[in-house]
Amino acid sequence: MQCDYYEAGVCRSCTIIELPHQDQVAGKLAQCRELLGHLAADATWLDPVVGPERGFRTKAKMVAGGSIASPTLGILSPHGTGVDLQECPLYPPQLAQAFTPLKEFIALAGISPYSVPERRGELKNVIVTVAPSGELMVRFVLRSTESLARLRKHLPWLLGRLPQLTVASANILAEHRAVLEGEREIMLTEATSLTMAINGVDLHLQPRSFFQTNTDVATSLYRQAAEWVEVASPSSVWDLYCGVGGFALHVARAGRAVTGVEVSDAAVASAQRSALALGVQAEFIAADATEWAFGQPSPPDLVIVNPPRRGIGKALAGWLEDSGVQTVIYSSCNAVTLAKDLAAMPSWRVRQVRLLDMFPHTEHYEVAVLLARS
Repeated sequence: MQCDYYEAGVCRSCTIIELPHQDQVAGKLAQCRELLGHLAADATWLDPVVGPERGFRTKAKMVAGGSIASPTLGILSPHGTGVDLQECPLYPPQLAQAFTPLKEFIALAGISPYSVPERRGELKNVIVTVAPSGELMVRFVLRSTESLARLRKHLPWLLGRLPQLTVASANILAEHRAVLEGEREIMLTEATSLTMAINGVDLHLQPRSFFQTNTDVATSLYRQAAEWVEVASPSSVWDLYCGVGGFALHVARAGRAVTGVEVSDAAVASAQRSALALGVQAEFIAADATEWAFGQPSPPDLVIVNPPRRGIGKALAGWLEDSGVQTVIYSSCNAVTLAKDLAAMPSWRVRQVRLLDMFPHTEHYEVAVLLARS
């Protein structure tokens, strides 16, 4: 894929963009096979899921830079100055078309972009998420509430320029830290969640809830997990690290009882709302997945885990090893930690593997594995 920013040396985030897309996927598959090695020696490797190589990102995490009169949305240079990336080919048109009105809004509201070298200014990041319907959620990450009144005053102007804008909020990140957002979220619109319609399931995404960055590939991921569950035909299912309930709700829609566990209160509230709307047997609990599993009197037939990059860790891997669980579906965004977790579960065997090219032009990918007792 051709990218002017990469060729100019402005942005090198897409580290393998010079490789043809099919070669990128082949390289990821070879790496995944090597990492899993003997752990998946008898496994069936399903064809990789490959989506479009451009316009696939659901979310834009844009660092604010420049000045009030001429703001930039993109990344920071090595010197800490703003680099505008609004023409990045990873963003679909519905998302990319929002950047110019957003920059005009920043100028109109008089919100000074935060200067990292000088440690002054207000606007740190602008996070934009697009739903399959084309509706948008915009979050302004601010150092303080100083500009909050101006945001509210001029928001009707932005809504006029971006009629597809459904959810807007201000996130407060007071500390000078290299993180995306803070703990405090202030809603600017009446609507508080963005509806992500996936395979006929409406997932309600609140501002601080995690969702996959590639909706097309996530659709296939949820569908694959639901198919594996149907073949296993369990009477009870747990979805650990359930987020907004993507896996759990796909399973529950087939008439199975599911319990989802997620540490984020906002994500659990979103999942509960979706379950109520679908009328399915799904319970969602806000708790640490490992601590919650250890506290239950009996295990389910099947467990789905979708942990962050660090993996499920020794404790939960050990619990799965010693439990009466018969089937595990593990969705991983880091095959290195996946291999470590599987090595800690010697009585389990990988039956099927599917790589999903969730992050084209980078070395990252998602891999889903179906595990059964040996």
